[in-house]
Amino acid sequence: MESTFPHIDPLANFDIDNPLREDAKRYSALNAQGKTCTLIDNTGCSLPETECLDILNALIENQLFGFRSLSAQGGSTIQLDRRESSHIQVGETLYRLVIYRHEARIEPF
Repeated sequence: MESTFPHIDPLANFDIDNPLREDAKRYSALNAQGKTCTLIDNTGCSLPETECLDILNALIENQLFGFRSLSAQGGSTIQLDRRESSHIQVGETLYRLVIYRHEARIEPF
């Protein structure tokens, strides 16, 4: 894997390397299908509740939870254990946004 940055371990397990903190805050809401969707602030910074609720509601409104018929990379296979990641800015700080089927996590870089 010559194109991989030397500090990135392609065999690393995200969930093991980034466990939920004891002080993680959870916010929940229902999507249009009545499923509970959760946003977890796992930053350790205690992001503002209103900001977290706005993020959760935007994720629900944009239908980013649940099954997707295409992968983020364009494949045509549904993966039940999918995890997609992006980034989000809260205040002046940039965080990772990791989206699972009915859960999203805000993580520090």
